[in-house]
Amino acid sequence: MPRRGPETSNSQTSRGAVAAAAERALLVFLRLPRDDAYDDAAEFELLAQSAGVQVCGSVSGRCRRIDPATLLGQGKAAEVHEIVAREHINLVLVNHLLSPVQERNLEKAVGCRVLDRTGLILDIFAQRARSHEGKLQVELAQLAHLSTRLVRGWTHLERQKGGIGLRGPGETQLETDRRLLRARIKKLHRRLEKVRNQRNIRRKSRHKVPIPTVSLVGYTNAGKSSLFNCLTGAEVFEADQLFATLDPTMRRLSLAGNAGVILTDTVGFIRRLPHDLIEAFKATLEEVAQADLLLHVVDSSNPERHDAMMRVNQVLTEIGADALAQIIVFNKIDLVQQGPRIERNVNGAITKVWLSARTGDGVGFLKQALSEHFRRHRVRRRLQFPADGGRLRALVHEHLDVLSESSTDAGGWLIDVAIEPNQVVWLQKQEDFRPEYWLADSGLVLAPTGS
Repeated sequence: MPRRGPETSNSQTSRGAVAAAAERALLVFLRLPRDDAYDDAAEFELLAQSAGVQVCGSVSGRCRRIDPATLLGQGKAAEVHEIVAREHINLVLVNHLLSPVQERNLEKAVGCRVLDRTGLILDIFAQRARSHEGKLQVELAQLAHLSTRLVRGWTHLERQKGGIGLRGPGETQLETDRRLLRARIKKLHRRLEKVRNQRNIRRKSRHKVPIPTVSLVGYTNAGKSSLFNCLTGAEVFEADQLFATLDPTMRRLSLAGNAGVILTDTVGFIRRLPHDLIEAFKATLEEVAQADLLLHVVDSSNPERHDAMMRVNQVLTEIGADALAQIIVFNKIDLVQQGPRIERNVNGAITKVWLSARTGDGVGFLKQALSEHFRRHRVRRRLQFPADGGRLRALVHEHLDVLSESSTDAGGWLIDVAIEPNQVVWLQKQEDFRPEYWLADSGLVLAPTGS
Protein backbone atom coordinates (compact mmCIF):
# COMPACT_ATOMS: atom_id res chain seq x y z
CA MET A 1 0.00 0.00 0.00
CA PRO A 2 1.28 3.56 -0.65
CA ARG A 3 2.77 5.45 2.29
CA ARG A 4 0.88 8.50 3.48
CA GLY A 5 2.33 11.92 4.10
CA PRO A 6 1.97 13.83 7.36
CA GLU A 7 -0.93 15.88 6.02
CA THR A 8 -3.28 12.97 5.44
CA SER A 9 -4.94 12.95 8.88
CA ASN A 10 -7.75 15.18 7.60
CA SER A 11 -7.88 13.82 4.06
CA GLN A 12 -8.46 10.10 4.26
CA THR A 13 -10.56 8.49 1.57
CA SER A 14 -13.13 5.75 1.95
CA ARG A 15 -10.73 3.20 3.42
CA GLY A 16 -11.84 2.85 7.03
CA ALA A 17 -13.27 6.35 7.04
CA VAL A 18 -16.55 5.50 8.71
CA ALA A 19 -15.70 2.35 10.61
CA ALA A 20 -16.13 3.83 14.07
CA ALA A 21 -19.70 3.94 15.34
CA ALA A 22 -18.96 7.06 17.43
CA GLU A 23 -18.38 9.27 14.39
CA ARG A 24 -20.83 12.14 14.13
CA ALA A 25 -21.91 12.76 10.55
CA LEU A 26 -23.70 15.53 8.69
CA LEU A 27 -25.54 14.59 5.49
CA VAL A 28 -25.52 16.92 2.49
CA PHE A 29 -27.73 16.55 -0.55
CA LEU A 30 -28.60 19.21 -3.08
CA ARG A 31 -30.93 19.31 -6.04
CA LEU A 32 -28.43 19.67 -8.85
CA PRO A 33 -29.12 20.07 -12.58
CA ARG A 34 -29.71 16.68 -14.24
CA ASP A 35 -29.20 14.78 -10.98
CA ASP A 36 -31.71 12.72 -8.95
CA ALA A 37 -29.57 12.47 -5.80
CA TYR A 38 -31.89 14.84 -3.93
CA ASP A 39 -34.78 12.42 -4.38
CA ASP A 40 -33.12 9.56 -2.50
CA ALA A 41 -32.33 11.41 0.74
CA ALA A 42 -33.94 8.69 2.87
CA GLU A 43 -31.87 6.02 1.14
CA PHE A 44 -28.68 8.00 1.71
CA GLU A 45 -29.49 8.26 5.41
CA LEU A 46 -29.92 4.46 5.51
CA LEU A 47 -26.54 4.12 3.84
CA ALA A 48 -24.96 6.30 6.51
CA GLN A 49 -26.62 4.33 9.30
CA SER A 50 -25.54 1.04 7.69
CA ALA A 51 -21.96 2.33 7.78
CA GLY A 52 -22.23 2.71 11.54
CA VAL A 53 -22.13 6.50 11.91
CA GLN A 54 -24.36 8.69 14.03
CA VAL A 55 -26.38 10.98 11.78
CA CYS A 56 -26.57 14.35 13.56
CA GLY A 57 -28.27 16.44 10.92
CA SER A 58 -28.62 17.21 7.25
CA VAL A 59 -28.26 20.09 4.84
CA SER A 60 -30.32 20.30 1.68
CA GLY A 61 -31.14 22.85 -0.95
CA ARG A 62 -31.19 23.69 -4.63
CA CYS A 63 -28.12 24.46 -6.70
CA ARG A 64 -28.66 25.97 -10.14
CA ARG A 65 -24.98 25.88 -11.08
CA ILE A 66 -22.38 23.35 -10.00
CA ASP A 67 -19.36 24.95 -8.37
CA PRO A 68 -16.29 23.28 -9.95
CA ALA A 69 -14.23 23.98 -6.82
CA THR A 70 -16.47 22.57 -4.06
CA LEU A 71 -19.69 21.45 -5.81
CA LEU A 72 -21.72 23.13 -3.05
CA GLY A 73 -20.64 26.74 -3.59
CA GLN A 74 -19.22 29.17 -1.04
CA GLY A 75 -22.53 29.96 0.69
CA LYS A 76 -23.58 26.35 1.24
CA ALA A 77 -20.04 25.37 2.26
CA ALA A 78 -20.07 28.16 4.86
CA GLU A 79 -23.41 26.88 6.17
CA VAL A 80 -21.99 23.37 6.48
CA HIS A 81 -18.88 24.73 8.23
CA GLU A 82 -21.06 26.52 10.81
CA ILE A 83 -23.03 23.35 11.59
CA VAL A 84 -19.84 21.29 11.80
CA ALA A 85 -18.37 23.65 14.37
CA ARG A 86 -21.57 23.98 16.39
CA GLU A 87 -22.51 20.28 16.49
CA HIS A 88 -18.94 18.92 16.77
CA ILE A 89 -19.29 17.04 13.49
CA ASN A 90 -16.23 15.09 12.37
CA LEU A 91 -17.53 13.69 9.06
CA VAL A 92 -19.52 15.24 6.21
CA LEU A 93 -21.23 12.80 3.83
CA VAL A 94 -22.20 14.19 0.44
CA ASN A 95 -24.83 12.37 -1.58
CA HIS A 96 -23.11 13.17 -4.86
CA LEU A 97 -19.98 12.17 -6.72
CA LEU A 98 -17.12 14.50 -5.85
CA SER A 99 -14.00 14.95 -7.91
CA PRO A 100 -10.70 14.69 -6.00
CA VAL A 101 -10.26 18.47 -6.20
CA GLN A 102 -13.80 19.13 -4.96
CA GLU A 103 -13.35 16.69 -2.07
CA ARG A 104 -10.10 18.30 -1.03
CA ASN A 105 -11.38 21.88 -1.30
CA LEU A 106 -14.56 21.02 0.55
CA GLU A 107 -12.59 19.49 3.42
CA LYS A 108 -10.67 22.76 3.78
CA ALA A 109 -13.88 24.79 3.61
CA VAL A 110 -15.88 22.84 6.21
CA GLY A 111 -13.01 21.92 8.53
CA CYS A 112 -13.47 18.14 8.70
CA ARG A 113 -13.32 15.00 6.60
CA VAL A 114 -15.60 14.74 3.58
CA LEU A 115 -16.78 11.55 1.90
CA ASP A 116 -18.90 11.30 -1.22
CA ARG A 117 -21.50 8.68 -2.06
CA THR A 118 -19.03 6.33 -3.74
CA GLY A 119 -16.64 6.47 -0.79
CA LEU A 120 -19.47 5.71 1.63
CA ILE A 121 -20.67 2.67 -0.34
CA LEU A 122 -17.11 1.40 -0.65
CA ASP A 123 -16.68 1.63 3.11
CA ILE A 124 -19.88 -0.34 3.72
CA PHE A 125 -18.68 -3.02 1.34
CA ALA A 126 -15.33 -3.14 3.16
CA GLN A 127 -17.19 -3.80 6.43
CA ARG A 128 -19.41 -6.50 4.92
CA ALA A 129 -16.81 -8.50 2.97
CA ARG A 130 -16.18 -11.89 4.60
CA SER A 131 -14.86 -14.23 1.93
CA HIS A 132 -11.43 -14.00 0.35
CA GLU A 133 -12.99 -13.20 -3.00
CA GLY A 134 -15.21 -10.49 -1.53
CA LYS A 135 -12.25 -8.81 0.15
CA LEU A 136 -10.29 -8.86 -3.10
CA GLN A 137 -13.17 -7.27 -4.98
CA VAL A 138 -13.67 -4.55 -2.36
CA GLU A 139 -9.96 -3.76 -2.27
CA LEU A 140 -9.85 -3.47 -6.04
CA ALA A 141 -12.77 -1.02 -6.05
CA GLN A 142 -11.22 0.98 -3.21
CA LEU A 143 -7.84 1.23 -4.92
CA ALA A 144 -9.47 2.32 -8.18
CA HIS A 145 -11.22 5.05 -6.20
CA LEU A 146 -8.08 5.94 -4.26
CA SER A 147 -5.87 6.18 -7.35
CA THR A 148 -7.52 9.45 -8.40
CA ARG A 149 -7.09 10.90 -4.92
CA LEU A 150 -3.54 9.85 -4.15
CA VAL A 151 -2.17 13.30 -4.87
CA ARG A 152 -4.07 14.74 -1.90
CA GLY A 153 -1.69 13.32 0.70
CA TRP A 154 1.47 14.42 -1.10
CA THR A 155 0.77 17.97 -2.29
CA HIS A 156 3.43 19.26 0.10
CA LEU A 157 6.00 17.11 -1.74
CA GLU A 158 4.89 17.61 -5.32
CA ARG A 159 7.47 20.15 -6.50
CA GLN A 160 7.89 20.61 -10.20
CA LYS A 161 9.09 24.20 -10.63
CA GLY A 162 12.68 23.65 -9.49
CA GLY A 163 14.84 26.37 -8.01
CA ILE A 164 16.01 27.21 -4.51
CA GLY A 165 13.91 25.44 -1.90
CA LEU A 166 11.76 23.70 -4.50
CA ARG A 167 14.01 20.77 -5.34
CA GLY A 168 13.43 17.46 -3.65
CA PRO A 169 12.08 13.95 -3.86
CA GLY A 170 8.43 14.93 -3.94
CA GLU A 171 7.61 14.00 -7.54
CA THR A 172 9.64 10.81 -7.24
CA GLN A 173 7.78 9.81 -4.06
CA LEU A 174 4.41 10.51 -5.63
CA GLU A 175 5.24 8.56 -8.76
CA THR A 176 6.57 5.70 -6.63
CA ASP A 177 3.26 5.51 -4.78
CA ARG A 178 1.34 5.63 -8.03
CA ARG A 179 3.45 2.83 -9.45
CA LEU A 180 2.93 0.72 -6.32
CA LEU A 181 -0.80 1.36 -6.56
CA ARG A 182 -0.93 0.34 -10.22
CA ALA A 183 1.07 -2.79 -9.45
CA ARG A 184 -1.32 -3.76 -6.66
CA ILE A 185 -4.34 -3.17 -8.92
CA LYS A 186 -2.82 -5.37 -11.63
CA LYS A 187 -2.14 -8.09 -9.07
CA LEU A 188 -5.74 -7.95 -7.85
CA HIS A 189 -7.00 -8.18 -11.43
CA ARG A 190 -4.90 -11.31 -11.97
CA ARG A 191 -6.16 -12.91 -8.74
CA LEU A 192 -9.75 -12.07 -9.58
CA GLU A 193 -9.27 -13.47 -13.07
CA LYS A 194 -8.20 -16.72 -11.41
CA VAL A 195 -11.37 -16.55 -9.30
CA ARG A 196 -13.40 -16.03 -12.45
CA ASN A 197 -11.80 -19.06 -14.06
CA GLN A 198 -12.51 -21.14 -10.97
CA ARG A 199 -16.15 -20.03 -11.09
CA ASN A 200 -16.34 -21.04 -14.74
CA ILE A 201 -14.95 -24.48 -13.92
CA ARG A 202 -17.48 -24.94 -11.13
CA ARG A 203 -20.25 -23.70 -13.40
CA LYS A 204 -19.29 -26.19 -16.10
CA SER A 205 -19.25 -29.01 -13.56
CA ARG A 206 -22.74 -28.02 -12.42
CA HIS A 207 -23.91 -28.06 -16.03
CA LYS A 208 -22.82 -31.68 -16.32
CA VAL A 209 -25.87 -32.46 -14.21
CA PRO A 210 -29.12 -30.98 -15.58
CA ILE A 211 -29.89 -28.68 -12.63
CA PRO A 212 -30.97 -25.13 -13.54
CA THR A 213 -29.74 -22.11 -11.58
CA VAL A 214 -31.93 -19.40 -10.06
CA SER A 215 -30.52 -16.09 -8.79
CA LEU A 216 -32.18 -13.83 -6.27
CA VAL A 217 -31.84 -10.22 -7.37
CA GLY A 218 -33.39 -7.04 -6.13
CA TYR A 219 -32.87 -3.72 -4.46
CA THR A 220 -30.78 -3.81 -1.33
CA ASN A 221 -32.72 -4.62 1.85
CA ALA A 222 -35.63 -6.16 -0.09
CA GLY A 223 -35.38 -9.38 1.95
CA LYS A 224 -33.43 -11.61 -0.45
CA SER A 225 -31.36 -13.29 2.27
CA SER A 226 -34.44 -13.88 4.42
CA LEU A 227 -36.19 -15.51 1.46
CA PHE A 228 -33.07 -17.55 0.67
CA ASN A 229 -32.93 -18.86 4.25
CA CYS A 230 -36.67 -19.58 4.25
CA LEU A 231 -36.45 -21.60 1.03
CA THR A 232 -33.24 -23.52 1.68
CA GLY A 233 -32.93 -23.64 5.47
CA ALA A 234 -29.54 -21.94 5.21
CA GLU A 235 -28.22 -19.50 7.79
CA VAL A 236 -27.06 -16.64 5.60
CA PHE A 237 -26.63 -13.41 7.55
CA GLU A 238 -29.71 -11.24 7.32
CA ALA A 239 -30.33 -7.81 8.80
CA ASP A 240 -32.51 -4.75 8.30
CA GLN A 241 -29.71 -2.75 6.72
CA LEU A 242 -28.34 -1.98 3.29
CA PHE A 243 -25.87 -4.44 1.76
CA ALA A 244 -26.21 -7.04 4.54
CA THR A 245 -25.21 -9.65 1.93
CA LEU A 246 -22.04 -9.21 -0.07
CA ASP A 247 -20.68 -12.69 -0.78
CA PRO A 248 -22.87 -14.96 -2.97
CA THR A 249 -24.14 -18.19 -1.45
CA MET A 250 -25.51 -21.24 -3.30
CA ARG A 251 -27.81 -23.99 -2.07
CA ARG A 252 -29.83 -26.70 -3.77
CA LEU A 253 -33.60 -26.40 -3.54
CA SER A 254 -35.77 -29.49 -4.17
CA LEU A 255 -39.09 -29.02 -5.93
CA ALA A 256 -42.06 -31.22 -6.77
CA GLY A 257 -41.71 -33.81 -9.51
CA ASN A 258 -38.10 -34.65 -8.65
CA ALA A 259 -37.10 -31.22 -9.88
CA GLY A 260 -34.34 -29.19 -8.28
CA VAL A 261 -32.59 -25.87 -8.76
CA ILE A 262 -29.42 -24.21 -7.53
CA LEU A 263 -30.53 -21.06 -5.69
CA THR A 264 -28.04 -18.18 -5.43
CA ASP A 265 -28.23 -15.27 -3.01
CA THR A 266 -26.47 -12.20 -4.42
CA VAL A 267 -25.53 -8.67 -3.44
CA GLY A 268 -28.34 -6.12 -3.50
CA PHE A 269 -28.50 -3.36 -6.08
CA ILE A 270 -28.89 0.33 -5.46
CA ARG A 271 -29.42 3.39 -7.60
CA ARG A 272 -26.24 4.93 -8.98
CA LEU A 273 -24.14 1.92 -7.99
CA PRO A 274 -20.50 3.02 -8.41
CA HIS A 275 -18.96 1.86 -11.67
CA ASP A 276 -15.83 0.69 -9.83
CA LEU A 277 -17.98 -1.72 -7.82
CA ILE A 278 -19.65 -3.15 -10.91
CA GLU A 279 -16.24 -3.73 -12.48
CA ALA A 280 -14.72 -5.21 -9.31
CA PHE A 281 -17.70 -7.50 -8.67
CA LYS A 282 -17.92 -8.72 -12.25
CA ALA A 283 -16.93 -12.24 -11.18
CA THR A 284 -19.78 -12.31 -8.68
CA LEU A 285 -22.32 -10.68 -10.98
CA GLU A 286 -21.55 -13.27 -13.64
CA GLU A 287 -23.49 -15.72 -11.47
CA VAL A 288 -26.53 -13.54 -12.10
CA ALA A 289 -25.89 -13.18 -15.83
CA GLN A 290 -25.45 -16.98 -16.23
CA ALA A 291 -28.63 -17.93 -14.34
CA ASP A 292 -31.56 -19.69 -15.99
CA LEU A 293 -34.13 -17.66 -14.05
CA LEU A 294 -34.13 -14.51 -11.91
CA LEU A 295 -36.30 -14.06 -8.84
CA HIS A 296 -36.70 -10.30 -8.65
CA VAL A 297 -37.42 -9.68 -4.96
CA VAL A 298 -39.31 -6.45 -4.21
CA ASP A 299 -40.07 -4.88 -0.83
CA SER A 300 -43.84 -4.49 -1.10
CA SER A 301 -43.84 -2.09 1.87
CA ASN A 302 -41.54 0.34 0.06
CA PRO A 303 -43.62 3.23 -1.34
CA GLU A 304 -40.98 3.68 -4.08
CA ARG A 305 -40.90 0.01 -5.04
CA HIS A 306 -41.64 0.68 -8.72
CA ASP A 307 -38.67 3.04 -8.93
CA ALA A 308 -36.51 0.44 -7.15
CA MET A 309 -37.58 -2.21 -9.68
CA MET A 310 -36.58 0.11 -12.50
CA ARG A 311 -33.15 0.68 -10.92
CA VAL A 312 -32.60 -3.07 -10.58
CA ASN A 313 -33.49 -3.62 -14.22
CA GLN A 314 -31.00 -0.90 -15.19
CA VAL A 315 -28.20 -2.73 -13.36
CA LEU A 316 -29.29 -6.03 -14.96
CA THR A 317 -28.93 -4.34 -18.34
CA GLU A 318 -25.42 -3.18 -17.42
CA ILE A 319 -24.31 -6.73 -16.59
CA GLY A 320 -26.04 -8.30 -19.60
CA ALA A 321 -28.81 -10.07 -17.67
CA ASP A 322 -31.79 -8.04 -18.87
CA ALA A 323 -32.99 -10.73 -21.30
CA LEU A 324 -33.27 -13.47 -18.66
CA ALA A 325 -36.68 -14.73 -17.55
CA GLN A 326 -37.97 -13.15 -14.32
CA ILE A 327 -40.53 -13.94 -11.68
CA ILE A 328 -41.41 -10.89 -9.57
CA VAL A 329 -41.57 -11.73 -5.85
CA PHE A 330 -43.30 -9.12 -3.68
CA ASN A 331 -41.89 -9.75 -0.21
CA LYS A 332 -42.87 -8.38 3.23
CA ILE A 333 -46.63 -8.60 2.66
CA ASP A 334 -47.00 -8.93 6.44
CA LEU A 335 -46.01 -5.25 6.74
CA VAL A 336 -48.79 -4.08 4.41
CA GLN A 337 -51.54 -6.41 5.61
CA GLN A 338 -51.83 -8.32 2.33
CA GLY A 339 -52.47 -11.99 1.75
CA PRO A 340 -50.31 -14.34 -0.32
CA ARG A 341 -51.35 -14.79 -3.93
CA ILE A 342 -50.03 -15.38 -7.45
CA GLU A 343 -50.59 -13.73 -10.80
CA ARG A 344 -50.44 -15.48 -14.18
CA ASN A 345 -49.92 -14.10 -17.66
CA VAL A 346 -52.09 -14.82 -20.70
CA ASN A 347 -50.20 -18.09 -21.27
CA GLY A 348 -51.00 -19.32 -17.78
CA ALA A 349 -47.44 -19.00 -16.43
CA ILE A 350 -46.93 -17.55 -12.95
CA THR A 351 -45.19 -14.17 -13.27
CA LYS A 352 -45.76 -12.58 -9.84
CA VAL A 353 -45.89 -13.97 -6.31
CA TRP A 354 -46.84 -12.17 -3.09
CA LEU A 355 -45.34 -13.66 0.09
CA SER A 356 -43.65 -13.01 3.40
CA ALA A 357 -40.23 -14.56 3.96
CA ARG A 358 -40.46 -13.70 7.66
CA THR A 359 -43.73 -15.56 8.32
CA GLY A 360 -43.49 -18.09 5.48
CA ASP A 361 -46.89 -17.15 4.05
CA GLY A 362 -46.94 -17.63 0.28
CA VAL A 363 -43.58 -19.44 0.05
CA GLY A 364 -45.47 -22.50 -1.24
CA PHE A 365 -46.75 -20.37 -4.12
CA LEU A 366 -43.17 -19.48 -5.04
CA LYS A 367 -42.11 -23.12 -5.03
CA GLN A 368 -45.10 -23.88 -7.24
CA ALA A 369 -44.04 -21.11 -9.62
CA LEU A 370 -40.50 -22.49 -9.80
CA SER A 371 -41.75 -26.03 -10.35
CA GLU A 372 -44.08 -24.97 -13.14
CA HIS A 373 -41.45 -22.81 -14.80
CA PHE A 374 -38.90 -25.59 -15.07
CA ARG A 375 -41.46 -28.30 -15.95
CA ARG A 376 -43.38 -26.48 -18.66
CA HIS A 377 -41.21 -27.93 -21.45
CA ARG A 378 -41.32 -31.50 -20.21
CA VAL A 379 -42.50 -34.27 -22.49
CA ARG A 380 -43.39 -37.89 -21.78
CA ARG A 381 -40.77 -40.34 -23.07
CA ARG A 382 -40.26 -44.10 -22.60
CA LEU A 383 -36.90 -45.75 -21.94
CA GLN A 384 -35.97 -49.42 -22.03
CA PHE A 385 -32.74 -50.38 -20.24
CA PRO A 386 -31.15 -53.84 -20.42
CA ALA A 387 -30.28 -55.86 -17.34
CA ASP A 388 -26.76 -54.35 -17.23
CA GLY A 389 -28.10 -50.78 -17.36
CA GLY A 390 -28.36 -50.37 -13.59
CA ARG A 391 -26.18 -47.26 -13.52
CA LEU A 392 -28.36 -45.47 -16.06
CA ARG A 393 -31.49 -46.53 -14.18
CA ALA A 394 -30.04 -45.05 -10.97
CA LEU A 395 -29.21 -41.76 -12.75
CA VAL A 396 -32.73 -41.56 -14.16
CA HIS A 397 -34.29 -42.06 -10.74
CA GLU A 398 -31.92 -39.49 -9.20
CA HIS A 399 -32.31 -36.67 -11.72
CA LEU A 400 -35.51 -37.24 -13.70
CA ASP A 401 -39.21 -37.35 -12.93
CA VAL A 402 -40.09 -41.05 -13.18
CA LEU A 403 -43.77 -41.54 -13.97
CA SER A 404 -43.85 -45.35 -14.00
CA GLU A 405 -41.53 -48.34 -14.11
CA SER A 406 -41.92 -52.02 -14.91
CA SER A 407 -39.60 -54.99 -15.44
CA THR A 408 -39.04 -56.71 -18.77
CA ASP A 409 -38.85 -60.46 -19.37
CA ALA A 410 -35.11 -60.12 -20.05
CA GLY A 411 -34.48 -58.61 -16.62
CA GLY A 412 -34.29 -55.02 -17.80
CA TRP A 413 -36.51 -52.03 -17.04
CA LEU A 414 -39.21 -50.14 -18.91
CA ILE A 415 -39.36 -46.58 -17.56
CA ASP A 416 -41.70 -43.68 -18.41
CA VAL A 417 -40.24 -40.26 -17.59
CA ALA A 418 -41.28 -36.62 -17.84
CA ILE A 419 -38.16 -35.07 -19.34
CA GLU A 420 -36.96 -31.65 -20.51
CA PRO A 421 -34.91 -31.01 -23.68
CA ASN A 422 -31.71 -30.24 -21.74
CA GLN A 423 -32.17 -33.45 -19.75
CA VAL A 424 -32.48 -35.41 -22.99
CA VAL A 425 -29.13 -33.98 -24.12
CA TRP A 426 -27.55 -34.77 -20.74
CA LEU A 427 -28.81 -38.36 -20.73
CA GLN A 428 -27.62 -39.02 -24.26
CA LYS A 429 -24.13 -37.83 -23.31
CA GLN A 430 -23.73 -40.61 -20.75
CA GLU A 431 -21.00 -42.94 -22.01
CA ASP A 432 -23.04 -46.12 -21.68
CA PHE A 433 -26.24 -44.71 -23.21
CA ARG A 434 -27.44 -46.11 -26.55
CA PRO A 435 -29.91 -44.40 -28.92
CA GLU A 436 -31.94 -47.61 -29.08
CA TYR A 437 -32.82 -47.17 -25.41
CA TRP A 438 -35.47 -44.68 -26.57
CA LEU A 439 -38.54 -46.60 -27.64
CA ALA A 440 -39.59 -45.51 -31.13
CA ASP A 441 -43.29 -45.74 -30.34
CA SER A 442 -43.13 -43.71 -27.13
CA GLY A 443 -44.43 -40.52 -28.72
CA LEU A 444 -44.09 -36.98 -27.43
CA VAL A 445 -46.94 -36.17 -25.07
CA LEU A 446 -46.77 -32.95 -23.08
CA ALA A 447 -46.30 -33.67 -19.41
CA PRO A 448 -48.70 -31.97 -17.02
CA THR A 449 -47.53 -28.83 -15.27
CA GLY A 450 -48.35 -27.64 -11.80
CA SER A 451 -47.24 -29.01 -8.47
